[in-house]
Amino acid sequence: MTSAEIREAFLHFFETKGHTRVASSSLVPSNDPTLLFTNAGMNQFTDSLLGLEDRGYVRATSAQKCVRAGGKHNDLDNVGYTARHHTFFEMLGNFSFGDYFKKQAIEFAWEFLTTTLQLPKDKLYVTIYHTDDEAFDIWHKDVGLAADRIIRIGDNKGGLYASDNFWTMGDTGPCGPCSEIFYDHGDHIWGGLPGTAEEDGDRFIEIWNNVFMQFNRTADGSLERLPAPSVDTGMGLERISAVLQHVNSNYEIDLFKHLVQAAAQVVGIEDQGQPSLRVIADHSRSCCFLIADGVNPSNEGRGYVLRRIIRRAIRHGHKLGATGTFFYQMLQPLIDVMGEAYPQLIENSERIKAALIKEEEQFAKTLEQGLKVLETELANIKGKVIAGEVVFKLYDTYGFPADLTADIARERELTIDEAGFEVEMAAQRQRARDAGKFKVDYNSIVKVDAQTQFDGYTATQGQGQIIAIYKDGQPVNEVNEGDEALIVLDHTPFYAESGGQVGDTGTFKNDTGIFEIIDTQKSGNAFVHQGVVTVGRLSTTQKVDAIVQPELRKAISKHHSATHLLHAALREILGTHVAQKGSLVASDVLRFDFSHEQAIDLVQLQEIERRVNQEIMANTAVVTEVLDIETAKTKGAMMLFGEKYGETVRVLTMGTVKDDKAFSVELCGGIHVNHTGEIGLFKITSEGGVAAGVRRIEAVTGLHALSTVQKAESTIHQVNALLKAQKDQTVEKVHAQIEHSSVLQKQFDQLNQKLAHLHAIELIKDVKTIQGRSTLVATVQNTDAKALRHLHDSVKSKLDNAVIVLIAVDGDKVSLLASVAKQYTAVLKAGDIIKYLATELGGKGGGKPDLAQGGAPLNEKFDQVIAALPAWLESH
Repeated sequence: MTSAEIREAFLHFFETKGHTRVASSSLVPSNDPTLLFTNAGMNQFTDSLLGLEDRGYVRATSAQKCVRAGGKHNDLDNVGYTARHHTFFEMLGNFSFGDYFKKQAIEFAWEFLTTTLQLPKDKLYVTIYHTDDEAFDIWHKDVGLAADRIIRIGDNKGGLYASDNFWTMGDTGPCGPCSEIFYDHGDHIWGGLPGTAEEDGDRFIEIWNNVFMQFNRTADGSLERLPAPSVDTGMGLERISAVLQHVNSNYEIDLFKHLVQAAAQVVGIEDQGQPSLRVIADHSRSCCFLIADGVNPSNEGRGYVLRRIIRRAIRHGHKLGATGTFFYQMLQPLIDVMGEAYPQLIENSERIKAALIKEEEQFAKTLEQGLKVLETELANIKGKVIAGEVVFKLYDTYGFPADLTADIARERELTIDEAGFEVEMAAQRQRARDAGKFKVDYNSIVKVDAQTQFDGYTATQGQGQIIAIYKDGQPVNEVNEGDEALIVLDHTPFYAESGGQVGDTGTFKNDTGIFEIIDTQKSGNAFVHQGVVTVGRLSTTQKVDAIVQPELRKAISKHHSATHLLHAALREILGTHVAQKGSLVASDVLRFDFSHEQAIDLVQLQEIERRVNQEIMANTAVVTEVLDIETAKTKGAMMLFGEKYGETVRVLTMGTVKDDKAFSVELCGGIHVNHTGEIGLFKITSEGGVAAGVRRIEAVTGLHALSTVQKAESTIHQVNALLKAQKDQTVEKVHAQIEHSSVLQKQFDQLNQKLAHLHAIELIKDVKTIQGRSTLVATVQNTDAKALRHLHDSVKSKLDNAVIVLIAVDGDKVSLLASVAKQYTAVLKAGDIIKYLATELGGKGGGKPDLAQGGAPLNEKFDQVIAALPAWLESH
């Protein structure tokens, strides 16, 4: 069977089972702001699965175009190097919205695979979520599958419900246990069953996923039961085509054979299995479909992802010897194999072609120069990793996406420093945030040969002589009241920012003036104090009393010592792979970045927190030693990220001793407490990812930690008061309230639908004939966009072959919706109606020829624009 025949067979099969065939939705999600692109067949049915939308049917089937090339669902890096990864793919699916559930879903899947497609039953295995006994019984007792072919998969991704067999659309949305079906390609191919060490091999391939929608994941991560259990299934067209066409790679199926051959032709080579041809073939699909759905190459959001994909394809073409513009020539071969199923490729062919040519011409201007720079860097590289700074330079200066550099590195058997690249990106974002603030590049303007002696390890006060003053970037001998300045002393108790610890603040005083210090930084061997003269004047050679703010210093020292304990606890609980990647130690918070691949679950976080507090309560002495670097290493000291060390180093030891080794031994030049008990209390406030393979923990200590705990208790107390619950009833009462709200919401939606029906009966009395077309233009009040859709559906069900334009006013917002009967779309398009109204009202909108939506702010032009609409319709 060809891919087209398989697609049609699937859709027809489910139509015979009472499913409504539904067209693929756009690759740009219309109802889920958390998704970059449509990445699953169920995306367009989210509201139906949540029980929030009545589509007029409870069973649906579709062939959905999907893209996974950005955000959480991102397969871009693997495309061209594996047998089954794509940026664009088609997902065949059947859906039940509160109708049938597990039994029929499983039986439908089995019947289609073994009867319609006639796959050998002895080639199929299934997986289920480890606690889903109901699914096991259906497979074993009803379908008759042997128990040893049913594999239970537990929480194998680092947390509760984090499993290959617990499916979620994204960070939020419908989710639930699932049952996957695997096909055995045979023992001549390496690989093992799901759940085994060899599961990543190519022998056993997932071809179908039955997702049993029981919950909705909210933004805070909690699971709410759906009003009615639903079903979402998915079968990748490319994978099942490979099975039926007896090939092991998706790129060998009929559809891709045509595209790969076309790629070879446009590049000007013979197809000899080059991965780059597969990249071009795959990327042509995602790029053409994205442009057809309204995405254009740009420097942000969806447009940036599209630009990355186009440039990756172009680079692979150049690698094979392509010259000039070539990528746009992949459009026609794509239309040849997919245009019938997706006519928007034909309808938008000129726009797609123009966008691809423009992007290719623009990229050509920077590609050659960027490649020269990269080749120079590669010639000088030591080791197997391209530095993050180099990757960032190529991105920032030459427009090279990091994954393009990673592609080139892969070809040279190199890798890129992803964490280093993310650090550079974070620095760039911080520079943007800091633009316009009072910031000085100390190293570029402060040239002091003398060395400042730091006396702050044992004191927060001292005396020093002013050896340099800078104002507006220039050296001066004196500064007066109101002047912002940089002052350098020969001795100082002020700690200069280093190793993540912020610089000290405080005051300089003498008989002639007062200088308030807001930051302390290093410039070479000099400590530079940044601040403002608040009283009198100061001049060079004067001596001043230097006074660090003692309470802030004490708070900083608590957070810094807690950071060391946190580092040790992370290595003890998560593993010795944990290494510091950055930190911030301030008076009110500590931030610690470290290498770790996955999120830390609540149980682990609580254990980390408990372990740190255990060391605090032990109240052991914090011991500081100055040792030569080799002795320090022998002692097992860890170097802190960002620190520079000489031949002698400062070694900090703290915590209880076990097996002759203290809990924490690190090299550190920062300020610390004398005993761990001085930290008081340690409380983690957040944990999350900041870059690939890098996590971040934020925490507070001392009174800040106590305040955090008290705020949490106060919140729980307020919640209990509102719920009229005892302390031990909070969760139970919240669950009850959520379930009650869900019932009320469902009733509310049902009432809205009934009201829409009654309102529609009234509205159709105002139908007029314009240009021979039955036309309704109506404005309704106190109606939001969702209610407007219900109203439109009710009106449309009562009007045949009509033009309907509904305008809803809700507070200061205007919602617009238009539909045009297909027999009129050749001369009048719904999208044009909405664009006209939205433009006149200062809003945005658009859509398809037969249905479009938009929105705008309510303003003084509203009545005039709406009144003019019939005349506009008369002229079209």
